[in-house]
Amino acid sequence: MLRARWLGSVPYREATDLQRGLFHHATDDYLLLLEHPPVYTLGARAKAEHFLAGASEIGAEMVPTDRGGDVTFHGPGQLVGYPILSVPFRRGVVADHVHSVEQVVIDALEKLGVEGLGRRDGYPGVWIGPSRKVCAIGVRMTRGRTMHGFALNVSTDLSWFDKIVPCGITDARATSLRQEGHGLDVRAVADAIVERAAEEWGGGQVDYRRTMPRHVGSLAVGHALPVDARESTGVNLGGSPSAEVHNPVELRERKPPWLRARANMGPNFLALKSTMREKGLVTVCEEAGCPNIFECWSEGTATFMINGERCTRSCGFCLVDTRKPLPVDSEEPERVAEAVARMGLSHAVITAVARDDLVDGGASGFIASIEAVRRSNPGCTVEVLIPDCKGNGSALDAIFGARPDVLNHNLETVLRLQRKVRPSASYARSLAVLARAKAAGLITKSGLMVGLGESEEELRSAIADLSGVGVNILTIGQYLRPSAAHLPVERFWEPGEIEALGDEARSMGFAHVEASPLTRSSYHARRALSPGRAS
Repeated sequence: MLRARWLGSVPYREATDLQRGLFHHATDDYLLLLEHPPVYTLGARAKAEHFLAGASEIGAEMVPTDRGGDVTFHGPGQLVGYPILSVPFRRGVVADHVHSVEQVVIDALEKLGVEGLGRRDGYPGVWIGPSRKVCAIGVRMTRGRTMHGFALNVSTDLSWFDKIVPCGITDARATSLRQEGHGLDVRAVADAIVERAAEEWGGGQVDYRRTMPRHVGSLAVGHALPVDARESTGVNLGGSPSAEVHNPVELRERKPPWLRARANMGPNFLALKSTMREKGLVTVCEEAGCPNIFECWSEGTATFMINGERCTRSCGFCLVDTRKPLPVDSEEPERVAEAVARMGLSHAVITAVARDDLVDGGASGFIASIEAVRRSNPGCTVEVLIPDCKGNGSALDAIFGARPDVLNHNLETVLRLQRKVRPSASYARSLAVLARAKAAGLITKSGLMVGLGESEEELRSAIADLSGVGVNILTIGQYLRPSAAHLPVERFWEPGEIEALGDEARSMGFAHVEASPLTRSSYHARRALSPGRAS
C-alpha cells in the first residue's frame, strides 16, 4: 500500500526533514504532495553562473539539497511530489525510477485533458514540445530507497524562473499548465497524481489523507477522485475537507463512568500544591485542567509549565490562557529545579506555552530548565514537551543539544482536522520536528486525542505517520471539552476502542504506548522511559 499525504504549503527545509525521517524509519512507501513557499534549490550539479540575479535581487531563500540536477524554483501554484519508496536495487534502477515518476505525471495530466506531453532525451522531466518544461524531476536513491521527486508547474508565477537558468538548460524555458491554457487547480492535479501513483507504486491500494484548505486560492478547491476510481484503486480520501461535527456531545451531558476521575486531596497532593505556590510555579496539570491531577499529584509527579502561563496561540482544545504574554522570568528554571529536588523526583517533565513572540520560540527556557534540573538533581531524567518553535531549526537544534532524556511534541489530531484543532500549527511541521529530534539521536514521543470527529481509519494513518518518522513513545487519550468556548466532543470513545488503537500502535513498532480514555501526554511518563530507549 502507498500512503499519500496532501500537506498544503510546507517550507522546503521542513519537508526535507520529514522526507529524511520517512526515508530512514518508515517501512511503508509514501508520496508527499505539497506546495512550497518561494525557494530556489541547488542540486548536486548546480552552478553559480545559473543564477542570473544577484543575491540581493533573487527574492527567495536559496537552499542546497542532496538531490540530482541543477538549480530550480519551488513556489505557490507548483505541485511538488516526494515519493519515498523502496525499490529493488539493480543496474539502471535510478533511470527507471525517474522514468516511472515521469510516467505517473504524464498519465495523470493526460487523464485531466492535457495534451502534447512527452520527454526529452538526456533531460529528466515532463515537456510540452521540445523546449517548454512543465515538470522538473530530481531524485536521490540510497540502498534502494528514494527521496525527492517532481515539481509540476500548475499555476506558478513563471517570472521566478527568469532569475535562473532552470535545471541548467539554456535552450528551453519553464512553462506551466496555466500558461498552456489549462485552468487546473493544484489539489485537483494532486488527486489525479495519487490515483495514478496508486497503480504504479501502491499495487492499486493507497491510504490518501488530506489537510483542510487554509484559504481560498490555489489550495482551496479539492476535487475528490470519482467513486469508480476509489473503488478500483482502493483510494481512501479520509473524509471531506469541509467535514464538521454534526451531533456533538452537549457540555452538560454526563460523562460516561470511565471518564470520571476520583478526587484524592491527600497529604501528598496538598504538599505538592504548596510547593508550587511557594515557588511561584505553573503546572500544565492545573492550567490545562488535566483529569489525572489527583492521581499524579498524590504520587508526587507533576508537569512543570515554563515561559509563563500565557500562550501566543489559541488552539481549539486547550484551556491555557491566551492573553498577551508577560516577560519571561529568568529565575524560573532554578525554581523548577528546587521544586524537583524538594519532591525527590527521579523523572521531571517540563512543558511550556507557545511563545511565538520570542525570537527562539522559548527554546532558551527549556535549555536553562534542563541544565538547572540536572545541576540540582544528578541522576534525575528530564522529559520535555515542546512547541514547534515555528519550525526554527536553530531553536530546535539548541533544545536537542541540551539532550533531554525524552523529546515530546504532540501531533494532537489527524491530518484533516489540524487546521480546525490547532490553526497555528501544521501536521507536516510537527512530523518534521519529531523527525529532526530523532535524527539528533533523541528518544521521541508524541500524542493523539480522540473524540474530535476523526475516524478510526484516520487515526490509524496518523499513528502510521508517527511510526514512520521513528517516534518511540505514543500516548492516545479522549479529548474532553474544557468549556463551551472550546471545540465540542464529537463522541466519547469506549475504553476498548482506544485500547485497540494502542494494540495497533504496538504492532507498528512503538517501544511504549499509553492508550486509555484518561491518558494525557505526561501520564505514566516515568514508566515509559525505559522501554522508550529502544532505537
